Amino acid sequence: MGSSSADFMAALHIARREHEAGDAENRNAAAQSISEILGQLLIGVDHVGFAVADLDEAVSLWSSMGLREVHRERNDDQGIVEVMMTVGTGTTQIQLLAATSDSSAIASWLSKRGPGIQQIAYRVHDVAAAAEGLRMLGFTLLYELPKRGTHGSLINFVHPKSCGGVLVELVEHISLD
Repeated sequence: MGSSSADFMAALHIARREHEAGDAENRNAAAQSISEILGQLLIGVDHVGFAVADLDEAVSLWSSMGLREVHRERNDDQGIVEVMMTVGTGTTQIQLLAATSDSSAIASWLSKRGPGIQQIAYRVHDVAAAAEGLRMLGFTLLYELPKRGTHGSLINFVHPKSCGGVLVELVEHISLD
């Protein structure tokens, strides 16, 4: 990749200044620059998250289809317990999310929509830079600063109202050394 987080942030801020100071043509060009920077930050789909009422039942279901559990974690800050399951021999995963409290976002999701696909997560090189670029383009992020996600990752979410009704998660995997 070759670019550092500071390089991405600097490029985003230059594009922001051009966007704010320019006429319509320059604003469009600046928005295109921001989109190109975001394209460099995106690595690919990290996982698809499923809200589930019963975690063990969901693990059993997906295991019967040949998926394999690779990570299980409780996140009290988010009020969830989650299982990451791998698909085949690649890096594609699904995430099963169950509520540990009635006040968690997953509990709310389940009460409104029932079990099913809850979000798509994109792996990014720098979650803070990706969030900043998306904000510059008018997207609404759920958190001002990234939070801790699965296995020590940094995460943020793009509000579904900004993404055609889809909750989008941004995931930056960090070293746990």
